[in-house]
Amino acid sequence: MNSIFILLIAGVCLTLGYVCYGGYLTKKWGIDINAKTPAQKFEDGSDYVPSSKFTVFSHQFSSIAGAGPVQGPILAAAFGWVPVLLWLLIGGIFFGAVQDFGALYASVKNDGKSIGLIIEKYIGKTGRRLFLLFCWLFTLLVIAAFTSMVANTFHAVPSKDPAILKQGYGAASASSISILFVFAAMFMAFVEKFIKSHVSQKKELVKFICAIVVLIVTFAIGMKLPIYMVGKHWNLIILAYLFLASVLPMWLLMQPRDYLTTILLVLMILGSVVGVVFVHPTMNLNAFNGFSLTNAAGETSYLFPTLFVTIACGAVSGFHSLVSSGTSSKTIRNEKDMKLVGYGAMILETLLGVISLIVVGAVSTGHTVPSNLTPFQIFSLGVGNFITKLGLPKVYVTVFMTMCLSSLALTSLDSVARIGRMSFQELFIGDTTDRSKMPLWQKIFTNEYFATIVTLIPGYLLCLGGYQNIWPLFGAANQMLAALVLIGIAVFLKATNRKGITLYAPMFFMLCVTFTAIILNVQKNLSLLLAHKGTFLVNGLQLIVATFLIVLGVLVTITCIRKLFSNKNSVNKKTENYISSTN
Repeated sequence: MNSIFILLIAGVCLTLGYVCYGGYLTKKWGIDINAKTPAQKFEDGSDYVPSSKFTVFSHQFSSIAGAGPVQGPILAAAFGWVPVLLWLLIGGIFFGAVQDFGALYASVKNDGKSIGLIIEKYIGKTGRRLFLLFCWLFTLLVIAAFTSMVANTFHAVPSKDPAILKQGYGAASASSISILFVFAAMFMAFVEKFIKSHVSQKKELVKFICAIVVLIVTFAIGMKLPIYMVGKHWNLIILAYLFLASVLPMWLLMQPRDYLTTILLVLMILGSVVGVVFVHPTMNLNAFNGFSLTNAAGETSYLFPTLFVTIACGAVSGFHSLVSSGTSSKTIRNEKDMKLVGYGAMILETLLGVISLIVVGAVSTGHTVPSNLTPFQIFSLGVGNFITKLGLPKVYVTVFMTMCLSSLALTSLDSVARIGRMSFQELFIGDTTDRSKMPLWQKIFTNEYFATIVTLIPGYLLCLGGYQNIWPLFGAANQMLAALVLIGIAVFLKATNRKGITLYAPMFFMLCVTFTAIILNVQKNLSLLLAHKGTFLVNGLQLIVATFLIVLGVLVTITCIRKLFSNKNSVNKKTENYISSTN
């Protein structure tokens, strides 16, 4: 089948989904364009910062569009392109975008509170503590998987041999550009402040032009000054960057970096789409390869649940809800922007997932996904081939693609580091947020620097086993988080007399998928350890984390489901009492 038809089908479906289903949810739940948003109520110059819809969209999209929409569809393509495409479109429109928009909506309507604190408000303190602990454990997996992935992408061996240096030039240049990106983002932060103060008209256009200039200069310097360093050293540098991203004000680093990154990612997507239109490659994969697959090592994977946890970002991802309610909700300037930010960013990410499917189909031979290349290499090779056929030099395309793919992971990493820190702090916040009234131990555990360090260290230890080992557990935990968030949003909608029945089918389906996947993960790691074929740092830590995730998942699910199907009046009465006590 010609890939251009797949792209057209996806484009039509996603556009209709955004306009029709996104519009339906917006109308059903209600938007008040005159209401003061949390960013306006609690503006503090750090977390609560009123921002334009394009700035918030940039943060949301660049944060959620991590390695998942590239990694997942390419790995899952072994089952055939039809099930991958169906899950991307159905999941993206009716699962993922609903969850992202719902989490953002619930948070904005509750003073920018995270999903954990919303669960406390509508379900109780026990539910909040269990959910926050689950979220914190999940952020460790994200930090581990994506840190290892970026470090491997930047891996370039220092050598006196020109041939070795030439071989690693793309990775070395991309890593240099990434370092420069941090300083470029901070520079853009002050540029934006200057624009707000001294430019009266077309502020967004001026900001965009400045961003393009900064990107060109950054690329030019990075291409001339590549950094050659091995992966294990990059692990430590990335963690140092995550520490800064976690504690610095949003406007100073994360927002301008996300804005610059979004421009890169949109250019990459546009380049991919143009490439597909002009090259119109053939889909070389089979439509369907069966309900079970056996790899070279003799391990069998089943369509259920493997497909649905392998493709997380692009279809539905619990991590997205943490971004929606943890950071984006605190920067929304007007409620009417929520549809574009929450629903729209997910739709664009689904399109990226479809492009990844087209790319792997184009580079496949013999109806088989290339086994000697990583998903990142497959994507870079495919899109690089598309773009170079438009006449662009291969060396620039290679560096650009490597940089874009690393940015996908880095922008998710800095958000998750901040979210992990906040989840840890919220876990130990008691009845008061006044630090002067807290005991010494509570002051320490709610300190942002301590919480960041406690979050990053176990994430680093988990990443030592490599992203290939942590990815299956990350995928299962990610989807379980999505199921728990959907339940929490459904409780909020019910308690506030809004219609939430559209969430029931997605949340029950994801519960079935994720509990099955995590139990299989526990069984696999336990078998390897008992057979003395596994190691503690890889299989042992995963087994411990997976066991905790199962226990917490069960407890949170029971707590939330009870509240969801309890007497409606009792839910509303408790909510009214909570609101009265906090006023």
